[in-house]
Amino acid sequence: MVSSFGPQKIELAPAKKQSAWVSSLMPSRPAERRTTDAGMAMRATATVRTNSIGSSVRPVASGVPATFIDNPPHDSRIVQEEQFGPVIPLIRYTDLDAVLVSHLHPDHFIDLVPLRHYLRYEFEPPRRVRVLAPRGLADRLDALHAEPGFTAEALDCELLGPARRIGSLSIETGLVAHTDESYAIRVAAEAGPGLVYSGDCGRATDLVPLIRQGDALLVEAAFGPGPVLDGVLHLDGPAIGELAAVTRPGRIFLTHILAGRDPDATIAAVRALWDGPVEFVWPRTQLDL
Repeated sequence: MVSSFGPQKIELAPAKKQSAWVSSLMPSRPAERRTTDAGMAMRATATVRTNSIGSSVRPVASGVPATFIDNPPHDSRIVQEEQFGPVIPLIRYTDLDAVLVSHLHPDHFIDLVPLRHYLRYEFEPPRRVRVLAPRGLADRLDALHAEPGFTAEALDCELLGPARRIGSLSIETGLVAHTDESYAIRVAAEAGPGLVYSGDCGRATDLVPLIRQGDALLVEAAFGPGPVLDGVLHLDGPAIGELAAVTRPGRIFLTHILAGRDPDATIAAVRALWDGPVEFVWPRTQLDL
């Protein structure tokens, strides 16, 4: 058990995926690293504490002792990028009409677990939310915890059908090549352009029926400037450029690029075939559509 908490220097690694480490337990990091002392203000409001060096507690296998970060700023990286897993998220919300899940690979649905905990335990009475997804989502979440009914305690799972309305928004979906049941999704208000999300997609032409001229296209570019490996169902810059030349979206937002692929070269590959605006979206990106 942790017997005491006191100041220790920790490092917030400057990688894309922010991580907290105890500096005395890790090797040297790049010169650009940023450090802060536990117990001192972090961006003037957050407080970081770890179990003290004098404690009898030995570090866990990962080399990281128990760490608490209290009241971080809403725009800090620890909020934007490290909120997976806690029972109570770092940013609260009051209204959520529905969650749409494109397919059943864990990186696209596993954050439903902390959402379920939040709705189940943070409110009295507990709250619920609709989740529209391919068949089998509830069974996978239940099996993850070996607890039948785990999902149903807070999440109302429905099949992600071809078309429906959620409040003032119209939802259209189309099957795409990736898993046995993977969807791209178009969301639009009563009038004007919509937002088309590719999900994970291995054939760009599958997106054509959903895209209207002027839509914003949020599309995976897993293999960057290309090429996509044989037999792998993902997209690259040239495929996206060809798609845009045919469908004429208003803007393209690229995402889901694999490590080691060059974002600038990916954008160049799209622009070689399409003359409209294109950019990558990263954690903390905010867009007006």
